[in-house]
Amino acid sequence: MAGYISEFFGYRAEDCSKHAAMAAIRQICPFLGSQCTKVLSRDRIISGVCAVRQKTTGSPDVICCPNRIYAENYKMLHLIAQQAFGCKLELYSGRATVKKAQVENGAVAVFGHGWGGELRLPQRAGTGSYFVDWVLARLDNYGELVEFTAIEVQTIDTTGNYREARDSLLVNRKLIPDTVGLNWENVSKRIIPQLIYKGQVLQREDLCKTGLFFVCPKSVYTRVLNRLGGKDRIPQFPSQPASIHFIAYDYLEKGNDGEITPLDIIEEHCTTVYKVQEAFSSMNLPEGNVYRDAICRSLYGDGM
Repeated sequence: MAGYISEFFGYRAEDCSKHAAMAAIRQICPFLGSQCTKVLSRDRIISGVCAVRQKTTGSPDVICCPNRIYAENYKMLHLIAQQAFGCKLELYSGRATVKKAQVENGAVAVFGHGWGGELRLPQRAGTGSYFVDWVLARLDNYGELVEFTAIEVQTIDTTGNYREARDSLLVNRKLIPDTVGLNWENVSKRIIPQLIYKGQVLQREDLCKTGLFFVCPKSVYTRVLNRLGGKDRIPQFPSQPASIHFIAYDYLEKGNDGEITPLDIIEEHCTTVYKVQEAFSSMNLPEGNVYRDAICRSLYGDGM
């Protein structure tokens, strides 16, 4: 398997502008405004890789760093908050939101990724975790908690290596292939059971009226839905406490050199945690007796 780095320190790998070169020299994540936190596992060298693509012609760019999702001052959170709460409110970090809500006739408290501190949730024995990547909590004009929603963010895990491709971009901005691949199996095996479990937990929360939002690149969105048997197996439902909102948040049209490609909601599909669970437990089953027929073919040949 082989692929390319398609986005490097926030800019397209083919971008040879001064802005792209300076971002790579400074090794700053333009989406967080601080040093890139993605590192190579072997020697902890800063990676700078935001997205990759496979070598096959027409393969899309797939975001591999969650920080890339937080571009434009966490635009994604604002979009989800407006959709979940049905109104446009400012977002603030945790406890600071109380006074802001009283002054601004309501506001949204954000918990996660350095916003608002960690929520103290009970520990769970065994498998499963209560924790989600983000919690958005709407406060009314008195600063009282009215409702909240939760967000899970998933990009793509990579296989192989992109060290030589990274070094080539860093030294002379030359795009070369490397052994990097996309770990689709890990995404599917890991994320679907987590969505089911966390969706069931949130469905029991009195103030979680819109369930769980699952935000991911379009390629991951498509692969997860296909793993569940497609949209026909998990039909559309209105937003409700048992909802899982599948959100494809991905690239818009590529801009000019020196510009960062914007992201937006490309597609979405809202269903329920029960439909996801049902589809996951019986997805893509073959016809009956496939083992028997395989044994017979092995024993007696295809002309049995």
